[in-house]
Amino acid sequence: MDHTQSNAPRPAPEAEEVYRRWIQFLDEEFTRHQAPERRAEIVRDQLTQLYLGRPAGGKLNLTLTSELPGNVVSLSLDPENVTLEAEHFVDADHEQYARRKPLLWFWQMFDRSPIGTNHWLGLRFRAMLGRHIFARIGAGVKIFHGVELTFGYNLAIEEGATIRHHALLNDRGGITIGKGAVIGSFARIYSHSHAVHDYGEVSLAATVIGPAARIASHAIVLAGQHVAAGELVGNFPADRG
Repeated sequence: MDHTQSNAPRPAPEAEEVYRRWIQFLDEEFTRHQAPERRAEIVRDQLTQLYLGRPAGGKLNLTLTSELPGNVVSLSLDPENVTLEAEHFVDADHEQYARRKPLLWFWQMFDRSPIGTNHWLGLRFRAMLGRHIFARIGAGVKIFHGVELTFGYNLAIEEGATIRHHALLNDRGGITIGKGAVIGSFARIYSHSHAVHDYGEVSLAATVIGPAARIASHAIVLAGQHVAAGELVGNFPADRG
């Protein structure tokens, strides 16, 4: 489904065609390849071109200290050479996470790349990647720049929901975002909590954001909360009309 209205800004036709071809290519590749190693290779190759403007490959000169920074960049574009915080959580499903880790790294590094704030492309890129990361993503979902994920596989986003800039979706215990709901910029949605007496003791509780609910910018929804359909959470500017 297209994410823009007919009169909304969009790229030039030639650029739009290239963007669509790239997203379709990635979608087909991630559908075809489920093995973490192969997905890591795909992501490495794509990020190398996005960041360095050249195909991946070639022997690194590991002896010259002057080339160490470049080597660090090249090696870190391969998901197999990075660690993410969620890998260390004891409640992680390692099999499910392993398949998604390259895609989670791609998600993060796309947003940090020079093209990450390309609005038209970014909405479509994240929706495509979400189909391979999330438990479910409905049609017409819009996910803006800088949204943070934890596991991804415990996240379900229903049709027409909007997740705005830099929201955190910490889905360790499971998050469901209902049809047409809006998560504001920098909002924090949790599905786990820490014991007061022992930070290492974690409790998981599924969190549900009901259909058409609105979570205000910078608002926090704690683990286990069920936000009712149409409910508003947080502070919204007063309507002075």
